[in-house]
Amino acid sequence: MEEIIFPNQIRMYRRLRGRSMQELADHLAVSLSAISKIEKGYRRVDQEQLVRVAEFLDCPLQDLFVNEQNSQVEVVQSWRREQERRNKINEKSGLKTLGAGLRQIRNEKNLTLIEVAESSDMTLSVYHRIEMGQREVSDKEFKNISKALDMTPEDLKEEIKSLDDKGMLEEIIQRNDAKYKLLSTPRGAISSFTVSAQECPKVSVYGTAGKDGDIIIDMENELKKVDCPPQLISKKDVYAINLCTRRLGSLLPTRSILFADPSDVVSVGDIAVYYSAPNEAKILSIREDEDGKLYGLRWNPDERIEIGNDDLNKIHKIVAINL
Repeated sequence: MEEIIFPNQIRMYRRLRGRSMQELADHLAVSLSAISKIEKGYRRVDQEQLVRVAEFLDCPLQDLFVNEQNSQVEVVQSWRREQERRNKINEKSGLKTLGAGLRQIRNEKNLTLIEVAESSDMTLSVYHRIEMGQREVSDKEFKNISKALDMTPEDLKEEIKSLDDKGMLEEIIQRNDAKYKLLSTPRGAISSFTVSAQECPKVSVYGTAGKDGDIIIDMENELKKVDCPPQLISKKDVYAINLCTRRLGSLLPTRSILFADPSDVVSVGDIAVYYSAPNEAKILSIREDEDGKLYGLRWNPDERIEIGNDDLNKIHKIVAINL
């Protein structure tokens, strides 16, 4: 499940609604400390948690994001100061060089982020921040990463130093800096990456309103094309859906574009497109019952959609959302 970290207005809306941090923590089934970090923009949340926060606070999902048009000036300024502080710390501690070196070596070994993260006993988001040069690494973690890369800690340190001396890491550091700068700029959208028009391929958008909140998706009738989010450029089967259903209530604006990937594996907590018929689809939140069986949940009104083993190939994971 894709995880998101972002400047947010969750605390403001929670206070406006008269809800406590503990109530929100109970709703998300996380600790009070986790809620504090989420509200400060220091802890990541996944798509499902983000939707549940908006549902709990009874506000449109896009209103949770800090943006220069609608957010308090001091909130935006505070976020920017925090990003500048982190960047200065990272430059002094050499985290950017370490992250770039790990990325270069991982790519040379043809390993994926998730493969190294799992072998290092880390979550994907934590290891990704290490490669981005945005998180310190303990001795134990470095040993685990070295093992995942099939190297000794000493050899890994020497290899990173050698790559840096040869000037092979500068380009990676610059790319990471560019991505992090975009991510830390309040834009009011889940996908904050941008690239130039020449670099960005287009993705076809489909979807017209059907009955009972279904979406009619006819691959023969393209509505328009939109820019492909850079993180999805390598995914050749991705297509986009025009959100033309109110079965998500006010959580997402009607202009939202959902990007679906039929080749990605769907798991508990994901938002997905479920094809109940060849050209008819439902937007579902994937849940799991007490027996470990997957099912889908729709809102407004709540409706449980049973998912059989033969239905898994009819479910396409939502991998990005443009608000």
